[in-house]
Amino acid sequence: MASTQPRKIRVLIVDDSALVRKAITDCLGHDPEIEVVGSACDPYVAREKILRLDPDVLTLDLEMPRMDGLTFLRILMQHHPLPVVVVSSLTQAGSQAALDALEAGAVDVLAKPDGTMSIGALSARLAYHVKSAAASSRFAQRERRDAGSDSLPMDARVAGKSTPATVRHAAPAAPRLPSAGRVDSRNLIVIGASTGGVEALRTVLPRLPADSPPIAVVQHISAYFSSVVAKRLDTLCGFDVREAEDGMVLARGTCVIAPGERHLAVVRQGDAYVARLLTTPPVHHVRPAVDVLFRSAAEAAGSRTVAALLTGMGSDGAVGMQAIRDAGGRTIAEAEATCVVYGMPRAAIERGVVEHVVPLPGVAEAIVRAVAEGPARA
Repeated sequence: MASTQPRKIRVLIVDDSALVRKAITDCLGHDPEIEVVGSACDPYVAREKILRLDPDVLTLDLEMPRMDGLTFLRILMQHHPLPVVVVSSLTQAGSQAALDALEAGAVDVLAKPDGTMSIGALSARLAYHVKSAAASSRFAQRERRDAGSDSLPMDARVAGKSTPATVRHAAPAAPRLPSAGRVDSRNLIVIGASTGGVEALRTVLPRLPADSPPIAVVQHISAYFSSVVAKRLDTLCGFDVREAEDGMVLARGTCVIAPGERHLAVVRQGDAYVARLLTTPPVHHVRPAVDVLFRSAAEAAGSRTVAALLTGMGSDGAVGMQAIRDAGGRTIAEAEATCVVYGMPRAAIERGVVEHVVPLPGVAEAIVRAVAEGPARA
C-alpha cells in the first residue's frame, strides 16, 4: 500500500563555514516537514550536488571562496532556477548584497546569527523561510524541470544577464500615477507583505503619487535589512521613504518602513499621525507583524484607512484587515496570479474582509482610487 505521508521539502545548504552548515542542518532537522539532503562548502561543490540531489530549496551564503554567492545565484537563475533563501551576515554592506540577491531572484533573506541571536533562536524562523520558498509559485516543479538541464555552466560571464521571466518578482516599471489632489487630511495608507514583498513593494510604491497620504509599511524583514530596503525604495519613489523611528510624525508625501524586530503602530496625536515602535512579543511568530499595524490604523484612522495586503506566507494581516473593514476603511488584496506565495491575501479573502482583489500591477491604482472615493459604503 502506498504511503500517505506528504513529501518532505528537500534542502541543500551552501555555506563555506562547516560550523554554520552543521548548525543549519541541525536547525532544519528538527522540522518533520523538511529533509536536509546535503551541504556544500562553495558554489562549485553546490553545482554538482544540485544536479545529483535535485533539492527543492537552497540556502545560500553570499560570502564564499572561489565564487561569491550573488554571482552563483545569477548563474543558477539563468540555467537551473530553484527557490533560494539567502542566509548571510546582514551588516550594512551585507544588506546591500542581500537586496541585490532578491533582485536577482532569491525568494527571501535571513540574517545569520550574531552576538544578539543564537542558532536556536534562528531555528523556527529558518524553517518558516524554507517552507515559504518551497511554496513559491515562481518555481513550479514542471518549470524547474523544463528550465533546468543536466548541466549548470559555472561561467561568471552569464551572471550579468537578467533572470528568466518565470522567476521575476515584480512587474516592469510603470509610470507614476497623477497627483492625488485634495484629499482628507485624515487619510492613511497601510501596506503589509512577507515572502516576495520587497520586490512587490518595488512595483507598488513607485507608482503612487508624490503627494500621497502618509504611508506605513510592514514587511517581514530581518534587522539591518529594513534600512537598506527603505533607502532603495526612496530612490525609486516620488516621496520620502524612511525606516520608521519612534515618535516620527507621518506627513503627506512620506512613507515609513517598519524596522526589523520592532512592531510598527500608528497613533493619532492632534491633527497628525505618529509612528510608535514596540518590542511586544511576536504575532504569528513574526515581528514586525502586519496585524499590529493594521489594527492600530483601524483605531487611529478608522474609515479613512486604505489597506493593501500583498504576497506572503501565513495569515498575518487578516485580523487587522477585519478591524479596518469593520471601521469602514477600504481593503485591497493582491490576486493569486501575481503572488509569490498566496497565503496572507488568501487568509484575508477567505475571512470575507477584502473589498478588491487585484493583480500586483494594479494595486497602486486601486489604492489611489480608494483614497479618492473615501470611506467604504455600508
